[in-house]
Amino acid sequence: MKRVIDIDGGARHQRAVVAALDIPAQDYTPRILLDELKMLLVNLNIDVAGEVIQRRDKPDPAYMLGKGKAEESALFCKEVKADLFVCNEQLTPGQRLNLQQILGIEIWDRPFVIMKIFERRARTTEARLQIELAMCQYEIPHLKGLGRQMSRLGAGIGTRGPGETEFERHRRKLERRVRDINERLVKVRKRRTFQRYRREKAGIPTVALTGYTNSGKSTLLQQLSHGRNLYVADQLFSTLDTYVRKVELSDGHDVLVSDTVGFIRDLPPALIAAFRTTLEEISVSSLILLVLDGSMPDVMETLDVVEETLSDIGAGAIPRLIVLNKIDKIDLSLIPFLQTRLQGRSKAKVLPICALSGVGVTELLQEVEYQLFNKMAK
Repeated sequence: MKRVIDIDGGARHQRAVVAALDIPAQDYTPRILLDELKMLLVNLNIDVAGEVIQRRDKPDPAYMLGKGKAEESALFCKEVKADLFVCNEQLTPGQRLNLQQILGIEIWDRPFVIMKIFERRARTTEARLQIELAMCQYEIPHLKGLGRQMSRLGAGIGTRGPGETEFERHRRKLERRVRDINERLVKVRKRRTFQRYRREKAGIPTVALTGYTNSGKSTLLQQLSHGRNLYVADQLFSTLDTYVRKVELSDGHDVLVSDTVGFIRDLPPALIAAFRTTLEEISVSSLILLVLDGSMPDVMETLDVVEETLSDIGAGAIPRLIVLNKIDKIDLSLIPFLQTRLQGRSKAKVLPICALSGVGVTELLQEVEYQLFNKMAK
């Protein structure tokens, strides 16, 4: 266990201990996963007081960690005065309840953290509806599992315990809310479908900006559209809605460029399902600009995450360009090496840019023009 010294003398925030499993067969090291989890919590203004790592072949079915490690974690949380325990792995209802009984504090998992950030960033009615839908769909299975646990604790096997009635009542309320939200989102989808139909009828190609969260997609769209009415922030998931702007190319052609929600490792399936309307803008585009933060040490892994997510939403076969952004933050001599590696991994052309200053953006637009018009005409 690793302690983090708290040097913040200001207002007290919620304090968390983060936990991850070191499973030999997993794709990423626990250090990468924990560092990203800490970054997610910082975006919720939660102080990270310490961390727990346990090496296991697979998660413990009852506690995620082993029971002994969970009990040890309870003492550690008291020592560092943590009131929140956050697991990188997705927890089952039983694991969540068992950990809460041992630690005596609030228990979150990574999918819940991501959804909390989405909830905080949502600014439009559509985004708020979509995140509420995802939260409901995440909570319902947990209520079912907790209801069964409370039933066994309260009145024995096969009978209804005192806690189950309340759990069932809340679950039915959430299920009604899910139905209501889906009905409202049907109207949103019809409106978006009509908007896409009008764009297709006008014959204007669409270009979708995708990438890992906080890779600079919104900054790039602001640069391409000369800063017209866009919200740009250096924070995770600053864009949850789809922003579409017309961009004029050098030969006089127009394209519509859309900026949508960013991706991240283990994006909760409930979020992908809830944001289906938003993500459809990517799956119907003519060309994808896959934006990567070149200053990230795990840039190759973020490419894999984005491409896997694109495949999951039905956009895997759409032509794409890799946009290596934030080259102002890396050693320029490394750019050719990164280009070669990324192109070898993605089989797509890689263009280095700095969206903030505009370096390389002209060359990017020339390549977009070639891909959409000149290449297709040959």
